[in-house]
Amino acid sequence: MEIWQYDFMQRAFAAGMVTAIVCPLIGMFVVVRRQSLIGEGLGHIAFAGVTGGYLAGVYPAVAAAGLTVAGAIVIEIIRRRHSQYADMGLAVVFYAGLAIAIIFSTLVRIPGAGMLSFLFGSIMTVSQTDLLLIVATGLVILAVVYCFFDKLMLIAFDEDVALLAGINTVAVNMLFSIVTALVVVTGMTVIGILLVSASMIIPVAAAHVLKLGFRATMIAAVLISVFATFSGLVLSFYLDIAPGGTIVMTSVSMYTLMLIGQAVQSFLSKTRRRQLVLPAQK
Repeated sequence: MEIWQYDFMQRAFAAGMVTAIVCPLIGMFVVVRRQSLIGEGLGHIAFAGVTGGYLAGVYPAVAAAGLTVAGAIVIEIIRRRHSQYADMGLAVVFYAGLAIAIIFSTLVRIPGAGMLSFLFGSIMTVSQTDLLLIVATGLVILAVVYCFFDKLMLIAFDEDVALLAGINTVAVNMLFSIVTALVVVTGMTVIGILLVSASMIIPVAAAHVLKLGFRATMIAAVLISVFATFSGLVLSFYLDIAPGGTIVMTSVSMYTLMLIGQAVQSFLSKTRRRQLVLPAQK
């Protein structure tokens, strides 16, 4: 139990649990909307926000939140007005964010440890201020999902039907884009900018193997994410390795095991059916 004796680990676990809950909640809608790579693109913009924060003397997490939310709004406007070439427009925004990050990083001296912590996550760098921001952002995300759950779900499955049902799809989609940006910023300290999108998608993919309903799949994804985050943080502490990569690989391992279990179950079911059919034919 020595792991709980350190203040930085207590903060890391608290931040990790918040991240583990909100990432698959939003990731569930992202997967259904077929926008699984949007978190990756928003991560590029968040990286620009971090480097811009260092350049402007603003707290990096706050700068990343502001720029990522602005980028999410631009992305939604492009998606709405240029639906036929939306992927091309989104790619331009994503690469522009990465290019700005590179330019900013050459204009200011950023500590190597600080840069790596944002890119790959670091349990050592979760400060009290980071934790407060993560908890506050997580509460906002949970409140939005709770209040707009039915509308978000209907729009995710069929936006045209949602429009006919009287839902203001423009406003709800814009709100969802902003919340997705906040999720990316929430997870970047613990998981890292480069891997936060994986924490949104992989637990949802693992939960889909169970073939449950929408709500049950979302709950399963959250449970998988919480277990992977807890296990990943413990392993990263004792093995002295990056927490972001450890958490993601734990999720990938769970997904792989569930796929193997599904394949074994399917094989056994087919074998039993054959055994039942053969005596009947005789």
